[in-house]
Amino acid sequence: MAHCAWRFGLIRLLALLGLALGAAACQPQTAPAPTTAVTEIPPAPGVTLAAPAGAAGLGDPLYPALGNGGYDVQHYTIDLTVDVARNMLDGVTTITAHAMQPLSAFNLDFSGLTITRVTVNGQSADYRRQGSETTITPPQPLAAGARLTVTVAYRGEPQPIRDPGVPFVPLGWQRFEQGIAVVSEPSGAMNWFPSNNHPADKATFTFRVQVPKPYQVAANGVLADTQDAGSSTTFVWQMTDPMATYLATVHIGRYEVVTATGPGGVTLRHYFPLGTPDTVKARFARIPQMMQFMTERFGAYPFDAYGVALLPVSTGWALETQTLSTYGADGADEAEVFHELMHEWFGNSVSPATWQDVWLNEGFATYFQWLWQEETEGRPAFDATVQQAYAGLVSRRVGPVLPQQPAGMFTAATYQRGACTLHALRLTVGDAVFFQILRTYYERFAGGVASTADFSATAVEVSGQPGVEALLNAWLTSPTPPLLVHIGQ
Repeated sequence: MAHCAWRFGLIRLLALLGLALGAAACQPQTAPAPTTAVTEIPPAPGVTLAAPAGAAGLGDPLYPALGNGGYDVQHYTIDLTVDVARNMLDGVTTITAHAMQPLSAFNLDFSGLTITRVTVNGQSADYRRQGSETTITPPQPLAAGARLTVTVAYRGEPQPIRDPGVPFVPLGWQRFEQGIAVVSEPSGAMNWFPSNNHPADKATFTFRVQVPKPYQVAANGVLADTQDAGSSTTFVWQMTDPMATYLATVHIGRYEVVTATGPGGVTLRHYFPLGTPDTVKARFARIPQMMQFMTERFGAYPFDAYGVALLPVSTGWALETQTLSTYGADGADEAEVFHELMHEWFGNSVSPATWQDVWLNEGFATYFQWLWQEETEGRPAFDATVQQAYAGLVSRRVGPVLPQQPAGMFTAATYQRGACTLHALRLTVGDAVFFQILRTYYERFAGGVASTADFSATAVEVSGQPGVEALLNAWLTSPTPPLLVHIGQ
């Protein structure tokens, strides 16, 4: 997420085991508090205990009720028939997962839409809804390690999620005058498909979206098929690399599709609403050079395709929806275009283990847009940008990088102070070691999730400097910004 726009660690293990961490905090909407962590006690000989239910939340430090425990999603297949004019949909989401513990019941995050049928492994299943929590009881308890296929059929008009972390925009599936689009960070995915709605549980996706002609559909990944049914068309998109639910998107409208080829043969496809001025399209012309810049530093672009989709309205924000970044009708300046592209490496391939780790997305993307300026305009321009950002942090006494509540997620602390944290590390260890830290961190966690502790441990290990941990801790947690100097000065 861009600022001034919109801008496998421990949590993964706990998610898979079905245990919850943390205390209650602000919720994206009314939802039950996370269940107490289950401790399994071995039964006495000859005694059989009932399987426990999976946790109703993962105990995220900022959103403890998001996500669910006890299972690991492998794949989502989302089938939607959309009445665009009425913003109504009929949906069937099929979730393939593995039980990570014995399960008598488990939860999905799902908000608003009317459920018409639930099955588990082909058999009808009971369910109960409370707020955004849907508790499903399979016909028979599931054994640890069992493969499960959950199918949920539903219909209705999606109601946007109001999230305290992003009070300036509604989240999830929403209707615009000339189409429909999805922007979900952090909690909005649950307004259009049931899921394990937390980045700790990433999965692959198939989208099959039927719309009346002449509408078109863009989504994450690669367009695998189009099926003509006379008055309607079904668009089939495949996202074959792991993706967090908040990055899933669907855009429905009438588009000019502009294609090109990026470094290494990566497919580029941009979805511009009909009538988009050439001056707006031109703002994305340097994406191949930006991709090359990132490729030289971290390796190949991590997915099969990239592009942008523009909304039919101006917004003032952008979002790094995986492989298809979302922008308002006016596009963005070069720095923001780079910022969203850079997220494909840091944020999308390596995703935050908890929402408190969001600086690993936004601080990184902010610093790298400064590095792009260093590449294209020279070191003096880069130094001036860093100095201006740091002076602003000091004058406003901007607090810790790690947010303590959702409202602190997308602020100068996360973006500018997060970026200055990386610059302080660079000044301390030197350019060669700094970029080796980032490459090692990316290579270790690509395709998964990482925490702040994971990054700090990598920095200490690669640099061989124990003082790096104290430096990072000061920048991430102190009440006011530390001095931007080398260790020992």
